[in-house]
Amino acid sequence: MLDQGTLDRLWNFGDPAASEARFRAAMIEDIYDPDERAELATQLGRAISLQGRFEEADALLDGIDGDEPTVGVRILLERGRVLNAGGHPAMAVPLLEQAAELADHLGEDFIAVDALHTLSSADAAHAESWLRSALEYASTAHDDRSKRWMIVLHTRLGWFLHGNGRFTEAMVEFQLAEQWAERLGTERQRELAREAITECGKALAEGP
Repeated sequence: MLDQGTLDRLWNFGDPAASEARFRAAMIEDIYDPDERAELATQLGRAISLQGRFEEADALLDGIDGDEPTVGVRILLERGRVLNAGGHPAMAVPLLEQAAELADHLGEDFIAVDALHTLSSADAAHAESWLRSALEYASTAHDDRSKRWMIVLHTRLGWFLHGNGRFTEAMVEFQLAEQWAERLGTERQRELAREAITECGKALAEGP
């Protein structure tokens, strides 16, 4: 199956239409076998969903052969994302839970953390719990690409805590995000972590 780095090179989350075009082009290249093309198709579905074309994305995911286990897990994850983004978070939760469980069983660390992270959005009432579960899982990942989730997750948890007035706890998360960004992240991630620390510091200084 495809490594996450291959998918990363095709993705531009700031431009899902361009990503759609890249995945469509990749799917007709001879270098990929049928299972890899199926995995690419799951990402095409995500790119379509990010443009708000939820019914089209759902239909595309319906047509993918999910017999290969990793492809099957990605279909569950993307179905959950489509439902969540389309305004049906409660329906998304069981699919995302199943995706996280199966990815764990398969040793697909990146996908497991991705599913747990997405659950924090779909199941807002338990967002903190899902984020902490994702952090615990990501901390045990064996590859740097999966460990890079630590930056996103600490930042996301930090803003969750910040939004609930828990500024001291939020500061710890932002500082951890900065540490991981310095170790594995991009310059933009390092910049965002520093900005979060600065903003949280102002909130702490202002007091309750």
